[in-house]
Amino acid sequence: MYLKLHSERWAYAEPFRITDYVFTHAEVLVATLQDGDAVGRGEAGGVYYHRETPESMTQQIEAVRLQIERGLDRDALRDLLPAGGARNAIDAALWDLDAKRTGTPVWRAAGAPSPIPLKTTFTVGAGTPDEMARTARAYTQAQAIKLKLTDQDAAACVRAVRAARPDVWLGVDANQGFSRSSLEQLLPEMVQAGVALIEQPVPVGQDGSLKGLKSPIPLAADESLQSLADMQGLVGLYDVVNIKLDKCGGLTEGLAMAREAKRLGFKVMVGCMSGTSLSMAPAFVLGQLCDFVDLDGPMFLSGDRDVPALYDHGELWCPEALWGAAA
Repeated sequence: MYLKLHSERWAYAEPFRITDYVFTHAEVLVATLQDGDAVGRGEAGGVYYHRETPESMTQQIEAVRLQIERGLDRDALRDLLPAGGARNAIDAALWDLDAKRTGTPVWRAAGAPSPIPLKTTFTVGAGTPDEMARTARAYTQAQAIKLKLTDQDAAACVRAVRAARPDVWLGVDANQGFSRSSLEQLLPEMVQAGVALIEQPVPVGQDGSLKGLKSPIPLAADESLQSLADMQGLVGLYDVVNIKLDKCGGLTEGLAMAREAKRLGFKVMVGCMSGTSLSMAPAFVLGQLCDFVDLDGPMFLSGDRDVPALYDHGELWCPEALWGAAA
């Protein structure tokens, strides 16, 4: 088996803002595994707040190249590399490669249902109320919209977007930008606006401050949930867990997390970091098992793969020709 790694840079159509970050482009690592005539691909953007880059992920993988090229399965990969983008890229390539080797599409090998289009959120980056309302109106096909909020004008932003789009499911993502007290102050405004989900309201490490909070709106853990090992500690604090393959290290871990989340009584969300449609395809398989889907990453890019994910009437479809098809 031969491993090839290369990095790519994809420009955003326009800058995208969340708490403490502004993104102008996506940098991704693409891993290709070849075994005879069978070829598998995987893409990872890494976790920006862990300072993962294509260069750092490449270094991680190069350190274990020999073990990978000697041949290993996905469970062995979980022991070889830590959770994060590097493992995600190789895990995705292994899934794709095995589909070509065995003649079994990834969704079937993963034990997921036969794929159907998934309603995905369309994300509105943080901005002024008028800016966010204008962006929400521009998402004419969206059935669901998620707002990136900061601690500035949060209530006004929610009101403005709801007035602009009274027809959509509405969620908000604080990206750790609130405290318990500021969240409690905002909750009446969010209830009034029909907000259906609040994602990562407080900073990582302050999750315990949510204990005893009887929020009328479900709370979702994102940055506080990195891998399977974190999930038990979130019971009683959050209602939903957001699984991202770049965080947890790939579809193999993501599937285990989704099943454990259901056992523990959580609802499950699948999300994404930045990336092309090649990053979305494994998450699309996981999304077949999830209650909420946030896989709009390629929508922010000025270009995409030759075989792209398709967004139509607010729904996502990833063709097997993109990734995961049997040979």
